[in-house]
This record gives sequence, C-alpha cells and structure tokens, in this order.
Amino acid sequence: MPEYTYVAQDANGKEKKGNVVADTPQMAVETVTAEGLVVLSVKEANALTREINITFGRLVKPRDLSVFCRQFVSMLSSGVTVIAALDMLSGQTENKYMAKALREVQTDIMKGESLGNAMGRQKKIFPQIMVSMVKAGEASGKLEIAFERMSEHFEKAARTEGMVRKAAMYPIIVAIVSVVVSVFMLVKVVPSYMEMFDSMDMELPGITKAVIAMSDWLVAYWYIAIAIIVLLVIAIRMFKKTDNGKLFFGKLALKFPLIGKLNTKTACSLFARTLSTLVISGLPLVEAIEIVADTMSNEVYKRALKKTAEEVSRGIPLSVSLKKSGIYPPMVDYMVEIGENTGELEEMLTKLADYYDEEVKMTTETVMAALEPMIILIMAALVGILIAAVMSPMISMYQQMGSM
Repeated sequence: MPEYTYVAQDANGKEKKGNVVADTPQMAVETVTAEGLVVLSVKEANALTREINITFGRLVKPRDLSVFCRQFVSMLSSGVTVIAALDMLSGQTENKYMAKALREVQTDIMKGESLGNAMGRQKKIFPQIMVSMVKAGEASGKLEIAFERMSEHFEKAARTEGMVRKAAMYPIIVAIVSVVVSVFMLVKVVPSYMEMFDSMDMELPGITKAVIAMSDWLVAYWYIAIAIIVLLVIAIRMFKKTDNGKLFFGKLALKFPLIGKLNTKTACSLFARTLSTLVISGLPLVEAIEIVADTMSNEVYKRALKKTAEEVSRGIPLSVSLKKSGIYPPMVDYMVEIGENTGELEEMLTKLADYYDEEVKMTTETVMAALEPMIILIMAALVGILIAAVMSPMISMYQQMGSM
C-alpha cells in the first residue's frame, strides 16, 4: 500500500506530523481522524518524506509483546472496546514499529476484519503463535484468556532469551578485546622495536621472526586483511541463508562444547512452552506442532518438528516421533509419553517447560563459570606470545653482555 505524509492538529491545537499507510488519500485521512486528530494536509510520501526503517534483528522483542498483551488484557477487563484499546496502546507504546502496526490493525478492524486476521497481516510484528492464539480466543469467546496466556508465554521467553544472551555476551566482548589488543601490539608495539632488533648482531628467535613477519605484513597490507575479513563475513552470512548453511550451523550449535548443551535445553524449553500454550488454547495438535516448528530458530529442530507434524497427522504418537528424531533428551520423550497416556499432555508440557527453564538458568551459570577462566587463559596466551617475541631478543642480548 502507498504511504502518505500528513500534518494534523490534536485536541490542544498542537501540530503533529507523521506517515500513514493506506489505499487512498481519503482512507489516510480517515485513519488519522480516527486517532482524534484534525487533518490539515495529506500527500503521498516521496523519497525524502518516506519513513526510513533501518533495523537490526527483530522489530519487536518478546518483552514488548508481553507488555502489550498485559496492557491489552487490563483494558479489555475494564470494559474498553478492542478498537479503543488499540488506539490507546498505539499512542503510548515506545516501539514505533509496534505503534504503526497497531494503528493498521485498528484500521483493518474498523473495515470489518477480525482481530486475528488483522494481526496476521502484520507478520513482521506479531509472530504466528500469537495470531493463532488470538484467532482461537475469538472463536471460543475467550480472547482475554488468550492474551493473558500470551503475556506469560512471551515473558518467560524473554527471560530465557536474556539468560542465553548473557552467556554469549561475555565471550564475544573478551574475544573482540583480544583481537584489538593483538592488532595494536602488531601494528604499534612490535614496529617500535624493529630498529633495535635490526641493530642486534645476533640470530633472532623463531617466535620473534614469525611475529615480525606478521607485523610487517599487517602494516603493509592491512587493507587486504580487512577485505578478507569482510568477504569472510559476507560469505558466512550468505551460506547461513541457504538450506545447507542453516542445517550446518544448526548442527554446529548443538555439538559445540559447553554451548551445545545450553542450545539443546533452550530449544526444549521453547518447544515445550510454545506447544503447551497452543494446545491449551484448543488448537489441533498437528497445527500446533507446525506453528512450533516455525518458531524454532535452530534448523535441526525446525526440520524435525515439520517431520513430526507429518507423522502425528498419520496417527503416530507424538512421543514416538520425538524419540525417533534422536535430538531430544530422554526427559522430553518420557514426559510427553506420560502426558499422552494420562490425557494430560498440556500439563506435562507445562511442567517440562518449567523444568527446562530452570535447566537453562543453571546451564547458563555453569557455562559462564567455565568460559571466564578459559577465555582469560586464551587472551593471556595470545598477549604472552607477542610479549615473548619482543622480550626474547632483549633477554638474549643481556645474557650475552653479562657473559662478557
């Protein structure tokens, strides 16, 4: 749809400018008017006035969705209509992408669309699990319950994601610092000793020769080093977008020392929590599994769940299919099998999710405790090699002078 730039006044006479997406200028005016503004002018946005959306990662994080769901439930419980609630939330949310999406959802509802269908059009903002939950809530007349469950789901997802990010942040920062320190020593420190090394009438140690050669190359051909790094990053990113690349990095993430167990437990937590939420809401098991598959970031689990959905649709029990995949810990197969046998699959999945949430927390702490000394040792080794390369000739020279 085309984008329009508008100038309007609010109830206090304050001028407001902004952009709105609509089919026609008249519909753009209606959308802005619905927000309680008096439209002064509307014109189609051009290259200079069009909103530029430069984003990194997701537009809306789980924490944002959790807050939105809780606020929406509170408003609906107070007797506020869906349209009025969307209007208020779009005006107070700090995330501009969500605010824009909520205004468009409000416009679609005013045209006669259901809330679920309107949210389904905002694929970059609202995940499929949320759209399916809303549709199920509308069909059963339990929309408030659906949003309440979604708020809990996204809150726990945000907590789990935060723990995983915390585990990954420290080694990344230390690795960057190590690289920066090493490059600084090769470019600045080693060359400053070159004249002294040249004046020494002695055979330099092998480690010193190697570091000097590396320093000379980096100083002379730094642009080649940067080009190699950039090309390598681009190649890896392009490979990760391919099916083979997604599968390769998915397997690597599960087999990587220390981090592999954390990734496995995180995937199990997400699987159990999401499937539990969907099944409790009344979605058919096969459809719920397909939605869970789409939410998985690891390609190994995504493909396995797609296959599981096909097998369950043919009558194979969920626990049997999960066990056949060979990627889930025995606890998952066991708990799901008990849930199927007792008819309490939803409850068992919830308990399983709670269990793995705690496991993710404990594993994160274990990984952090193991990585900290390991990374410090690696950094010390890198810097130590460079210092040894600089100091070895000087020590040898002092020893020769002392022996005279």
